[in-house]
Amino acid sequence: MSNFGNQLYQSLMMGDYSGEGDLIHLITDEEDESATKEEFFSDEIPILSVRNTVLFPGVVIPITVGRQRSIRLVKKAQKGDKLIGVCAQRNPNMEDPSWPDIYSVGTLAKIIKMIVLPDGNTTIIIQGKKRFKIREEISDDPYFLAKVDYLDESFPADNKEIEALEQSLKEAAFKILQLNPEIPREAQVALDNIDSTSFLTHFLSSNINAPVESKQRLLEINEGIERATLLLEFMMKDIQMLELKSEIQKKVHTDIDQQQRDYFLRQQMKVLQTELGEEGSEKEIDDLLAKGKKKKWPVEVAKHFQKEVHKILRMNPSAAEYPIALNYAEVMVELPWNEYTNDNFDLHRAKRILDKDHFGLDKVKERIIEYMAVLKLKNDIKGPILCLYGPPGVGKTSLGKSIARALGRKYIRMSLGGLHDEAEIRGHRKTYVGAMPGKIIQNMKKAKSSNPVFVLDEIDKISSDFRGDPSSAFLEVLDPEQNYAFTDNFLEVEYDLSKVLFVATANSLDTIQPALRDRMEIIEVTGYTLEEKVEIAIRHLIPKQRADHGLKAKDIQFSREAIVKVIDDYTRESGVRSLERLLGKVIRNIAKSIAMEEPYKKKVTPQMVRKILGGEVFDKELYQDNSLAGVVTGLAWTSVGGEILFIEASLSKGKGKLTLSGQLGDVMKESAMTAISYLKSKSEKIGLDHRVFDQYDLHIHVPAGAVPKDGPSAGITMLTAIASVYTQRKVKSKLAMTGEITLRGKVMPVGGIKEKILAARRAGIKDIILCKKNQKDIDEIEDIYLKGVTFHFVEHVQEVLDIALLDELVDESVQFTFESSYQKSIES
Repeated sequence: MSNFGNQLYQSLMMGDYSGEGDLIHLITDEEDESATKEEFFSDEIPILSVRNTVLFPGVVIPITVGRQRSIRLVKKAQKGDKLIGVCAQRNPNMEDPSWPDIYSVGTLAKIIKMIVLPDGNTTIIIQGKKRFKIREEISDDPYFLAKVDYLDESFPADNKEIEALEQSLKEAAFKILQLNPEIPREAQVALDNIDSTSFLTHFLSSNINAPVESKQRLLEINEGIERATLLLEFMMKDIQMLELKSEIQKKVHTDIDQQQRDYFLRQQMKVLQTELGEEGSEKEIDDLLAKGKKKKWPVEVAKHFQKEVHKILRMNPSAAEYPIALNYAEVMVELPWNEYTNDNFDLHRAKRILDKDHFGLDKVKERIIEYMAVLKLKNDIKGPILCLYGPPGVGKTSLGKSIARALGRKYIRMSLGGLHDEAEIRGHRKTYVGAMPGKIIQNMKKAKSSNPVFVLDEIDKISSDFRGDPSSAFLEVLDPEQNYAFTDNFLEVEYDLSKVLFVATANSLDTIQPALRDRMEIIEVTGYTLEEKVEIAIRHLIPKQRADHGLKAKDIQFSREAIVKVIDDYTRESGVRSLERLLGKVIRNIAKSIAMEEPYKKKVTPQMVRKILGGEVFDKELYQDNSLAGVVTGLAWTSVGGEILFIEASLSKGKGKLTLSGQLGDVMKESAMTAISYLKSKSEKIGLDHRVFDQYDLHIHVPAGAVPKDGPSAGITMLTAIASVYTQRKVKSKLAMTGEITLRGKVMPVGGIKEKILAARRAGIKDIILCKKNQKDIDEIEDIYLKGVTFHFVEHVQEVLDIALLDELVDESVQFTFESSYQKSIES
């Protein structure tokens, strides 16, 4: 039974409750109108707000009253004239409405009976008497009290239009009752006995299946013909919906299993969509075909698409394969087939963008400009596979975004950290449940372009398990000779990736599969120097943090010395992430002072930095004097930049035992062994008595023993330290060196030259010894970083000793004494 049918039947059966007895009967309109004319209604009445209900004159309804304000009102009215005004709430969910939350037009009602329920709520049966409009709001405590103006209705007498409307309303009501066979026949008879058009419109308005807003709209209309016309419109919509439901129900069998039930619901939805003008499954397929005609795909792909769409047309929409096939066709039509964005070949603009976004990184910028230059001249180049390799925080990922902006291409970033399923790259086969294309194809669909800049972030952190090896799946993606025909398991047709500019990022090359590494052009992004970090802080980090914390340029300024202090004493990194965090901490301290209106210094000094950030976290090594033999300054490269280190050697009476300390790695231990072997073989040439190696123990130590040290950079440093302690000759003042040695005494080149030189300058070093083959690295460093340093390029260990060791002895009183069986026999 529909909502309308239930309400109509109950209302017709209830009628009007009169007297104190138990008899319920329907009041005729003549009785109601005469009663209304005879009674006098006060213009000051209490107002009861009700939810989800609109009361009409002549209609009897029960109302449950639960709010304290409403209970007080009902009890007061029950003791008096039993008249109350009933207004509907605008928002039924509001627990404590105020005057603006109720409609201003309501109905005067008389309380016929009041029943107090055991749960404390009160139910009243009321009958609507006359419509009113609130003229003045008198009070809202202890209940609503208002002055009202009563509204009269205008129904022309003996009007044929009124008669026609009345007959139409009754026919519509009968039609609704016929569509609900559960309603008894007596309801139709009772409805037929209503003669007054006014009461008929009120009664049907109260019982139609419509929202409160629509019923309130009917209540507020004074013109009888206008109200009856709108009411008839609402009832006709209800009839159409009931007829449609009845028509759908006839199409399906009454005794249905689960599958038939699903089909029935789909049929209902289909009919409703057709009636509402919405798109169905056929419309979706038509749209796919229309989009397919506009695509610029190859002939083979177009044929494959047509075949798949026609396969969908032959499928039952309720089949399990239908959504997979439809999704497959949608993926094909949404992919950018031969759709490219136009590259911007303004190389000067591209250089300005790269320089603005990133300070330093000259090699990387130069490589990008070269790529754009070739693309401009040839207008077609297979996308290179660039791999930006370097420590965290140096701007590798953001550099990819700058490349995309410089070229005017779409930008895609795909994080590969922790990826361990090959299907994430190649996609799933359509036979699997929940099949979907791989992330390469998904991102290409998202980019809507066949030539984006595609950043493969953290390619060195790909893992593998029983689901496959994703790094092997990338072999096809990142091979310019193969990726023009990349095949995704879900897509099943070849897709051209050759125009994509792939940019991979990695923190380490050791974990990248050799075959995959061979397909990429490795571009090393080294850590920033102190000078570069200062410029980055001034140009990028400080303005960004200042804006993030709501400050303006006039509110805070950093001195260059303060920035250097933050970098030197509080960070130990290659990039600038920690630097940015610490600068943000300083700026937050200033922001707090501004917000609390406390006095503060606008210029940040090193003293302020120490006060805000606390004591220094890191200590940098400074050059120590050469008053002791066997102490030599070396240069080392770390992941956070260059550093100087001291290698110390000492001798003690013994049997030629060698001790190494300082948590040295295998490479440094080998360098020490090589240095000792060389000195033993060349002892006479250097001026050493060979017996010193057998009768004195040698201890080599590298301070800061808790820090692991390894790398092929300390060979000549260790050799110089050992030679100094054995000969007791002083080492040249303010000298540092780096390089590896062989047993033949050749000096080998090493890496990290730029970082090492900057570390030497910060420590006050004036002379640096390097391998001659490292001279090319010096040529690539800006002159400003080389000022005040003298370089000595050597090829042989003897050159190192000639430069490093002075003729002056540390202590001329030190003499080595030797004991040998030969000497003892001579003395005896």
